[in-house]
Amino acid sequence: MGIFSRTRDIIAANFNELLDQADDPSKMIRMIILEMEETLVEVRASAARTIADQKEMHRHTVKLDRLQADWTEKAQLALSKDREDLARAALMEKRKASDMCDQLRQEIKVLDDALRAYEQDIAKLQNRLREARSRQAQIAARLESAENRVKLRSLLTNERVEDAHARFDQLERRVDYAEGRADALSIGQDGPRTLADEFAALEGSDKVNDELEEMKRALGLTSDDLKKNEGE
Repeated sequence: MGIFSRTRDIIAANFNELLDQADDPSKMIRMIILEMEETLVEVRASAARTIADQKEMHRHTVKLDRLQADWTEKAQLALSKDREDLARAALMEKRKASDMCDQLRQEIKVLDDALRAYEQDIAKLQNRLREARSRQAQIAARLESAENRVKLRSLLTNERVEDAHARFDQLERRVDYAEGRADALSIGQDGPRTLADEFAALEGSDKVNDELEEMKRALGLTSDDLKKNEGE
């Protein structure tokens, strides 16, 4: 992938710096996660091979321990038969088996150290992978929010919306006029408004309000949308 030189670089990576330098942060974080997942698979595979090598070496040490015991018995047998030469040869073979066993145990110790390092690397890689996935979710949420804002901005600056605003202004003036007429009827009257006056005022207001709602439905807009646009 070319982003990291594998385990150590991934563990030491500064995600913020990488993403700030990227032209497409969402693509960059996907590439980072992919490489981390591949590296984690490789490290686990190496750890598995190390464990397998250890098991094989342990089996060899067990065989060599048995071989040493066998040569010891042979040396004792040879001495009991006054064959010091054979006893000496048996002890030499025992020494060879012992040296091989010691060497294998040293190699097993080296593999133990390597396995502990693999375990630490795996734990660190898993932590970095969780961190990267969290950043991916944050970036996705930010992109979605930005796209929604763009869509809303486009909607509110649409010519249809501008035209709707003008028509709503006209209708609101008609509402004001209708209410003014209703209020004017009561000016100079000593008594309260009649029942007919009240219903006439309500009917005039309802007609204008109905027309307003019909326009909103036709344009697919709500009053909240228009208020937001006015706030812009």
